Amino acid sequence: MKKFKLLLLALMCVAFLPSKADEGMWLLQLMQEQHLTDRMKAQGLLLEADDIYNPNKVSLKDAVGIFGGGCTGEIISPDGLILTNHHCGYGAIQQHSSVEHDYLTDGFWAKSRKEELPTPNLKFKFVERIVDVTDKVNAKVKDGEVTEEESFGYPFLKKLADDELKASDLNGKPGISAQALPFYAGNKFYLIYLKTYSDVRMVAAPPSSIGKFGGETDNWMWPRHTCDFSVFRIYADANGEPAEYNESNVPLKAKKHLTISLKGIEEGDYAMIMGFPGSTSRYLTQSEVKQRMTATNEPRIRVRGVRQDVLKKEMAASDKVRIQYASKYAGSSNYWKNSIGMNKAIVDNKVLETKAEQEARFAKFAKEKNNADYEKVVGQIDALIEKSNPILYQFTCYNEILRGGIEFGTPFVVLDSLANAIRKKDKAAIDKYTQSLKEVYAAIHNKDYDHEVDRKVAKALLPLYAEMVAADALPAFYNTIRNDFKGNYDAYIDNLYDNSIFSNEQNFNKFINKPTVKAIEKDPMKAFVAAKYDLGEKLITEARASTEGMSLLHKTYVRGLCEMYAPEPKAPDANFTIRLTYGNIKAYNPKDGVHYKFYTTLKGVMEKEDPTNPEFVVPAKLKELYAAKDFGRYAMANGEMPTCFLSTNDITGGNSGSPVINGRGELIGTAFDGNWESLSGDINFDENMQRCISVDVRYVLFIIDKLGGCSHLIDEMTIVE
Repeated sequence: MKKFKLLLLALMCVAFLPSKADEGMWLLQLMQEQHLTDRMKAQGLLLEADDIYNPNKVSLKDAVGIFGGGCTGEIISPDGLILTNHHCGYGAIQQHSSVEHDYLTDGFWAKSRKEELPTPNLKFKFVERIVDVTDKVNAKVKDGEVTEEESFGYPFLKKLADDELKASDLNGKPGISAQALPFYAGNKFYLIYLKTYSDVRMVAAPPSSIGKFGGETDNWMWPRHTCDFSVFRIYADANGEPAEYNESNVPLKAKKHLTISLKGIEEGDYAMIMGFPGSTSRYLTQSEVKQRMTATNEPRIRVRGVRQDVLKKEMAASDKVRIQYASKYAGSSNYWKNSIGMNKAIVDNKVLETKAEQEARFAKFAKEKNNADYEKVVGQIDALIEKSNPILYQFTCYNEILRGGIEFGTPFVVLDSLANAIRKKDKAAIDKYTQSLKEVYAAIHNKDYDHEVDRKVAKALLPLYAEMVAADALPAFYNTIRNDFKGNYDAYIDNLYDNSIFSNEQNFNKFINKPTVKAIEKDPMKAFVAAKYDLGEKLITEARASTEGMSLLHKTYVRGLCEMYAPEPKAPDANFTIRLTYGNIKAYNPKDGVHYKFYTTLKGVMEKEDPTNPEFVVPAKLKELYAAKDFGRYAMANGEMPTCFLSTNDITGGNSGSPVINGRGELIGTAFDGNWESLSGDINFDENMQRCISVDVRYVLFIIDKLGGCSHLIDEMTIVE
């Protein structure tokens, strides 16, 4: 009977036609069951389901993968050329940059494959296989091997994935790994096999004045004119298999690459996006949305705003610091502004009211079904949210300031181990731990760290933490500030940054040459870090206790919502697995009297130009090309140069770099942003306001060819006109 109910749930969630076409980050493996292509064809798709995803043959899925740690990329040539966003490749561009070779400012264009730059730690992952393991998980729960709540957890799912991989025909093959993940809040489980390539090289990146044009001001905004792209290439061994970097490696002969269309787009045209959306929360209750606003977004906004003000000032004063902190600042700023926009959109789009209406409907549905679990589940969730609110708020402050905001620290556990080795006069252990300390020192004082900048960040953030968190919830080192430094934060921080073993090379070498227990015990930063980690462990423990049982409640609530909304299916929340979203090219009206057309042109770049504002500087060469109207084959029919466009596709973070594909399966653009008015979309999809912002592939190729002078890259692509 239980198995029948689970099957019924799956059918309710995935097997019926929706009344709306645009909402949903759909699972490729369920396309046939959902008759998804029937709906997509009604929107303008000209392909069959097997052309998009086929577990037994090559399909569009095989041209899309995970770029780095949190983006999507697509293969655009037979020789493993990757197209992704500039902001996705930003860390790699920054990694290769220096004051002498400032690729962030000047761009990078490899004029031959010999000039393509190996990028340590950058990986590209393809989805090799997807397997439904729901029955296996449920059987283990039924047999008592694992509790139902434990079945959602990492330890169980990691062991399941490892066991399945060992028993698979893929076991032992180069680059293959497996991950098991819950979907629909644990009502379904899938095992995903990935193939990872670790020799990925930088090929092309426009200057930031093109790839980040508009900067923080234009982020999440329309109209947009950013050519947000970068190009990399996968290298493999002679057999086409994953291999660590080696000069003998060769460009990957890709089993699938996307054809690029220069035919252009019109409003209403079909558009679909395949990628790896990171996280959505569409099944939250009203109380959970309020918690997101107050316990997560509000403290994040406040802290990041203060930290970014410090970084921005220091970056403006030094090219070296600008390059060092470019990627850190961009990552921080992106979700700082997202949090601001999300809270605004939740209010403007009446998300709380929508959630209240859904809960009222669900209460009525539960009563009609006479289902006691459904009748009480929202109240149970609300009770846990009320209990966890103060803990989550503290944890956000902790993460934003003590864990993520201040970089300097010491390995206090290694120092304690070294002290014990010194007391025991254990030479082997002393040698072991001093070597570890050398590695840690090098990691702290890496090329992207500036001790004086971090000192200024600490002087801004430590007093802020005391303002935001109750006195009895502060870590122990605040007692030291109050008692030993008379409340003088600057003096306390200067002591940490000047007098720690890890403060500078002179201090460190002096200690390493003659390590003593006394020096370890006196180290001021050791006490700071130990107190920080003690607080972190306490908050984690309290957070877990305050939300105990939440996973099972969500499983029940999601199951009930799927039943309530049947026959309309509901897609599972995003979890950085491959998904498909489809829709159309479409303009929108953000407010009364305002209409945004669906595309922008290079004319808008020139109109926005402001030589006094680094976010809106236009390179001289781009202005020359514009003045000469030297757009080549990439211009629109009216002679204008397209830049960006809008579509109704349902995307979120992780979709950055995803291919936007037309009805014929051809690449027309690369997704890079959402619009300001719909930043509540991770929680509640608004069919009127939700838009995906993409860079037109014609603008990308124009920049590669005309500005970058890399026609050889264009030549290896498959292009239709």
